[in-house]
Amino acid sequence: MIVSRAPVRFSLGGGGSDLPSYSREHGGFIVAGAIDKYIYVSANPRLYGGIRLSYSKTEIVDRVDQIQHPLFREALRVAEVDGGVELTSIADVPANCGLGSSSSFTVALLNVLHAYRREYVPLGRLAEEACHIEIDRLGAPIGKQDQYIAAFGRITALHFEKDGSVRVEPVRVPDQTLADLESNLLIFHTGIERRADDVLAEQAQNLRAKSSPSVEAMHRIKQIGYDVLRILERGRVDEYGEVLDAHWQAKRKLASTVSTGQLDEHYEAARRAGATGGKVMGAGGGGFFMFYCRDRKSRLIEAMLLRGLRLMRFRFDFQGATITANLGRA
Repeated sequence: MIVSRAPVRFSLGGGGSDLPSYSREHGGFIVAGAIDKYIYVSANPRLYGGIRLSYSKTEIVDRVDQIQHPLFREALRVAEVDGGVELTSIADVPANCGLGSSSSFTVALLNVLHAYRREYVPLGRLAEEACHIEIDRLGAPIGKQDQYIAAFGRITALHFEKDGSVRVEPVRVPDQTLADLESNLLIFHTGIERRADDVLAEQAQNLRAKSSPSVEAMHRIKQIGYDVLRILERGRVDEYGEVLDAHWQAKRKLASTVSTGQLDEHYEAARRAGATGGKVMGAGGGGFFMFYCRDRKSRLIEAMLLRGLRLMRFRFDFQGATITANLGRA
């Protein structure tokens, strides 16, 4: 048996500027952090041939083209594994939560399939193969942030060039700043699941109209990404809360589905309870809220719990995509 894992992520600044509808025209920039919540995929030889898949459903098929799950199907094709294997997926976070779990799954799946074939694949190639599957083969209206941070891990700056290439830059965060960031960021699940594709499709349509308020909002969000990079490298972590509030105000202009009346009420309640800023993770519309709070954490936690949100504790991940176990024959 071989076990692979890949982390999910937080967008710390600039989120959304990797969308092709924006980055191919203006270039994008994001600072993202991988966290210690993972998607795991295991691979094991199957004695009776065929392919067995276990996720929220179970599939047993004779051929790759019979697989219903699109990511499993396309990853098997890309890795050129055509049978005699059993694959199982387990996740630390729910689907459609805004943490990039689908791309983390794709990266973990590709990594385990290459290990199953006894192939070494560099992290950049792993990320690009995941992008190729999700964007080119399956037509998902997403960017390349999630695949790259799942592969590389750490707190990382990602430059999205107009030609579609991605430049990866590790962020040098002082140890005390990292500790403060982990302590002062509070993450709550709203209990609302939404399909990111629906939110992103509207964002992409708005961004293609070059003079629209959405484009100006994305310019502001990209600049916030550069601001976050400077804040983290210089150790001025308390400024991050104010930047988060500016990020959220700009993000709400990208599409009508980014926020709802209920999410706006959660946000205002969090601000009253002591958060200096926050935003919904991922495309928006539900999933997780991230808030920055230094001094009144217990009050903020109590206020959110009373509103039905659930706290998720975390630490940053510094390994990225890894093979955690390889019990096959040498």
